[in-house]
Amino acid sequence: MKWFIKCLRNYATFSGRASRSEYWYFVLFNLIFGIAVEFISDMVRMPILYSIYAVGVLIPGIAVGVRRMHDVNKSAWFLLIPFYNLVLACTEGTRGANDYGMDPINPDVDFDFENAKQ
Repeated sequence: MKWFIKCLRNYATFSGRASRSEYWYFVLFNLIFGIAVEFISDMVRMPILYSIYAVGVLIPGIAVGVRRMHDVNKSAWFLLIPFYNLVLACTEGTRGANDYGMDPINPDVDFDFENAKQ
């Protein structure tokens, strides 16, 4: 639940990185709340409620997706590739800093992969 709230607080933050857990917990709770709002809107016969919810979480959903692509060191444009973006969303993020910022899991670790290969 804390990841869902964190994503809503970072409403339109498209820079930085999002860990796998942040992204997938947002997806999970968004699905749960979406089903609940749909059920309630059907019960009170006001289908506009679900539309309001969907519009309200549209920007945070895109933003967390962009940050997830940044975590695997990819551009946000990869969100537009249907199945590859799902593979990237399931892939472990880059350890240490990358082109888009510090590691969201271990921000203190700055592992240098270039020198480690030698």
